[in-house]
Amino acid sequence: MRMQRGNLYQRVFLLNATILIVATLVVAITPATVSFPVELTEAIVLVAGLGAILVLNAFALRAMFAPLERLMRTMRDVDPYRPGERLGVTGPQEVRELVVVFNDMLDRLEGERRESGRRALAAQEGERWRVAQELHDDVGQALTGVLLRLESLARQAPPDLRPGVRATQEATREAIDRVSLVVRQLRPEALTDLGLAKALAALARRVEEESGLRIRQRVAASLDDLDDESELVIYRVAQESLTNAARHAHATQVELTVERSQDRGIVLRVRDNGVGLPGAPQARYGLLGMRERAMLIGATLTIENHAEGGVEVTLTAPPVR
Repeated sequence: MRMQRGNLYQRVFLLNATILIVATLVVAITPATVSFPVELTEAIVLVAGLGAILVLNAFALRAMFAPLERLMRTMRDVDPYRPGERLGVTGPQEVRELVVVFNDMLDRLEGERRESGRRALAAQEGERWRVAQELHDDVGQALTGVLLRLESLARQAPPDLRPGVRATQEATREAIDRVSLVVRQLRPEALTDLGLAKALAALARRVEEESGLRIRQRVAASLDDLDDESELVIYRVAQESLTNAARHAHATQVELTVERSQDRGIVLRVRDNGVGLPGAPQARYGLLGMRERAMLIGATLTIENHAEGGVEVTLTAPPVR
């Protein structure tokens, strides 16, 4: 860093020294003189000369510091949720050194953030499994016991009480169904047992049944080379996107596609025909969590209102190495 500061200092010093030397030579070789007291014409010449020196100095310094200003603007445009973005190492030596340091800093920050995100994701999924297991084993079993008890009471109850018992039975069955639904949402067993393609198909069918949405699917068959983390991120992003379309978008149909990119990565697209997202959608409806998940596998996520209406979510995951 000392060399960088010295180089910049030397360049600024030499620039100003050159301007002053040129101004001194101009004064020395011209017949201009200054009397005392200063006459009006002499004062005009002095002011004009000083102004010319200042303007020349300003333009020269502007040209010298322009690469640094461009670098700062580029730094502000770097999106932390788009991993892999790096600045080009171009420009004067000072700028190149700053770019190298900035890119190294991005590498460290992305690596640390990815590792902390993986730990957080693992803890979150572990908690989901634990809650799902408790709901299935404790709440589900308790409600099943209540249902069996109600069936026994329905056979023994007087005729005037049987309608109330039957209504309670139906309410209990609905509660059991709701618990089962929550368990399936918390623990995607199809993802573990059947793979990503069939898990997404099961997810789409369930969302259709619950919301009435019409979901058109096109999922590539060759997804067996994905690791568990990539499969989970793609599944959760698709799940969140479909849930948003059903709950918030007022959509009637959704297109869900999963296909290979040219570099053998994975591209997930979920597009609905709803009302779109007003304002800045990044911090709403769990979208920030989707971006965090995408970053864990080095994927990019774009969420934007489509020109023809509705929202399009695109997750682009790199090839598994």
